[in-house]
Amino acid sequence: MSYLSSSTQLKLISFELPITVTSADLDELNHVNNVVYVQWVQDVAKAHWESMTSDHFRRQNIWMVLRHEIDYLSQAVEGDVLVAKTWVAWSEGVKSERCVEISNKETGKLIIQAKTLWCLLDGDTKRPRRIGDDIKKIFHG
Repeated sequence: MSYLSSSTQLKLISFELPITVTSADLDELNHVNNVVYVQWVQDVAKAHWESMTSDHFRRQNIWMVLRHEIDYLSQAVEGDVLVAKTWVAWSEGVKSERCVEISNKETGKLIIQAKTLWCLLDGDTKRPRRIGDDIKKIFHG
């Protein structure tokens, strides 16, 4: 199942973050713990946002998670080198949906697919803020 609809008309700007699995990422079954994947989903989203914006802009615009949805497709173990790829699928009103795929760099095998629904907040008031063209342009060119 792909999180990208074939009818999507937007230009999607993706971002990739390498991850090396360490022993701290493992659970009692010696594969990556599901909670670690949630952290990585947030880490790649943050890295993408930070790579595209200034400190001042990020202080004015804060993202808050409303929902995570993750499909666990395969396992990763200590020493695996993974690639977390992310893109924003759509933005409307105060909400935006970001997709993440984490795959094994060597084999290309997809490990997880995730969708996160984010809400944009005003940096000063911490109240929802409409996503303007300035932010849409960051993610869709």
